[in-house]
Amino acid sequence: MSDKSTRLFGTDGIRGTANQFPMTPDIVLRVGQAVGHLLQKQERPGASSIRKVVIGKDTRLSGYMIEQALSSGLNSMGVHVQLVGPLPTPGIGYLARTMRADAGIVISASHNAFQDNGIKIFGPDGYKIADEMEREIERLVMHDDLTRFLPHSREVGRTKRIEDAQGRYIVYVKSTFPLEHTLDGLRIVLDTAHGAAYKVAPAVFSELGAEVIQLGDEPNGININDKVGALYPAKLAEAVVQYRADVGISLDGDADRVIMVDEKGQVMNGDHILAICALQMKQNGLLKKDTLVATQMSNFGLEKKMNEHGIKFVKVGVGDKYVVEEMRKNGYNLGGEQSGHIIFLDQSTTGDGCVAALSVLGVMKQTGKKASDLNHVFEDVPQVLINCRVKKRTELSEIKGYAELIQDIEKKLNGDGRLFVRYSGTEPLLRILVEGPNKVKINEYAEKIAAFLEKELS
Repeated sequence: MSDKSTRLFGTDGIRGTANQFPMTPDIVLRVGQAVGHLLQKQERPGASSIRKVVIGKDTRLSGYMIEQALSSGLNSMGVHVQLVGPLPTPGIGYLARTMRADAGIVISASHNAFQDNGIKIFGPDGYKIADEMEREIERLVMHDDLTRFLPHSREVGRTKRIEDAQGRYIVYVKSTFPLEHTLDGLRIVLDTAHGAAYKVAPAVFSELGAEVIQLGDEPNGININDKVGALYPAKLAEAVVQYRADVGISLDGDADRVIMVDEKGQVMNGDHILAICALQMKQNGLLKKDTLVATQMSNFGLEKKMNEHGIKFVKVGVGDKYVVEEMRKNGYNLGGEQSGHIIFLDQSTTGDGCVAALSVLGVMKQTGKKASDLNHVFEDVPQVLINCRVKKRTELSEIKGYAELIQDIEKKLNGDGRLFVRYSGTEPLLRILVEGPNKVKINEYAEKIAAFLEKELS
């Protein structure tokens, strides 16, 4: 096996450059076999004796190759596969649950460029699999002889395509919108990032009555997330103003996150979407335990606003996986990230860009307010985020002089701001976030940390 690190899984499944470890056909085939073997071993009282996995993907060129390898690995272990083609990540969580599958697998690298791809695995409950199962898949793929688990040739699995999966997902997303309202009279600019939602998302909003102007709806295998989608809202903002639209909605490549734009062309990031939804849900008595779950990257202004309205603000590590874990553990129903992963646990098991966008549109309809009025729900405390490319991941506390540098900057912030430094879970990057009232000063502090760490980690 490969002499590379045996860590296949990052914070959001397996991810890497297509045709390079771990996203090569041979490793992906083994991942399929490992998953198939573990599913065959699992006891599920009341479930069918035939093991079944639903596989969806985004629009990347390498999706075809990975889909075939994964299906082949699963079939070889006697598992039946149902392919649904391009569909948002949350759609696979939903279908895994409602189709009584043993697992759902998404082939996507989310917001990354087309050359990357990845694998996210959902359990039969629609939630991402536990860390223990990830570790066991890693062990089997990297260190075990999987051929010893292959069943008799008459027990090999079949693969077939499910033709109506998109329709099922559209109906489900629409069902999360209040029945007494429609989107009649709303003009929406929708950017689907040439990604997984390019067919389903416009159908959701137009079937509810909105006029939809679509961007990023011509996937060719290599243009996914290319200067479009949730990471690049500038083009969407321009189009909203140009078409005099009421709101803009921008999804990422696998549509599990959303960034919105108000009618004035101002961006509404995940923090503002969370604030809008949390305040409305509290007012309607729907916010469980009057609590919002967010991450260390969320703006201090959001925390302050929640506290003002008697909403408890719980912070967890970066990654929607950790937000969902906290919500499930303590019975909360709203959480998310500044990047646009918004989780409504009463409706979905993971972030869903379309569901989140509909929630904001629902607030607009219920209150009669414009998107810009809602967007000004709180003022952001200035933030600077710098991403440094790194070659090695040394434990930060072990770097000589790092602790002293951080202490010095924290002293200068004097309790009016904060800083947060972490390695990305999905890319070879170090993320440096500094927050405080003086934009010039925090920029200076962030640059100072970046220069120091780039020298140490390059």
